[in-house]
Amino acid sequence: MGRQLIFDLPSVTALGREDFFVSDANRLALSMLDAPDAWPQRKMALVGPAASGKTHLAHVFAAATGARIIAARDLADADIPALAAGPVVVEDVPDIAGDAAAERALFHLHNLCLAEGGTLLVTGREAPARWRLGLPDLASRMQGTGVAALEPPDDSLLAAVIAKQFADRQLDVDPAVISYLGLRIDRSFQAARDVVRALDSVSLTEQRAITRPLAGRVLEQPGTDGD
Repeated sequence: MGRQLIFDLPSVTALGREDFFVSDANRLALSMLDAPDAWPQRKMALVGPAASGKTHLAHVFAAATGARIIAARDLADADIPALAAGPVVVEDVPDIAGDAAAERALFHLHNLCLAEGGTLLVTGREAPARWRLGLPDLASRMQGTGVAALEPPDDSLLAAVIAKQFADRQLDVDPAVISYLGLRIDRSFQAARDVVRALDSVSLTEQRAITRPLAGRVLEQPGTDGD
């Protein structure tokens, strides 16, 4: 049964490889990240919907390769030559669309990585052709990058994502509740994250365990079913 919580415990996201649930929706992307030596020009774009596991896989990749991880929006103030000295992950590249300084920094990082035989992993929700980058030379280089795509979740992955969201919040929830949610929320990673956040909030406010009746009530609230 669900364990009643009366303290607002912090959410700690588990980002180890052992915490990443492999299914048909992400198996190909994972296998591609496992073989950076086979990447064309040693660069790859990891793409997928919000909450699909891009950050998790970026950390798995970094742990395996020693790569440094940096948010794209922080590139303008970064030491680009130092970053290019080893494997590097740049997260959320579409966030810098229109930011001339950050786009130029990524352009230089890309060129230095390739020139020095480094490895570059970039991430975004959509394929690079849809990133709306303003610097033409950068846009063309991103569009020429191989793509590892995380697909929408299948049944097993959606259940695993819901379970992990609960675990990250230190919530012990009956598997029957997880199955119940998986059958009723929108089939997306964002919906899984939203419903768990909502249930955690209601559980804390009302000092109640997370049960199927509580889940049913929360699902009736606007914005918690993925619609």
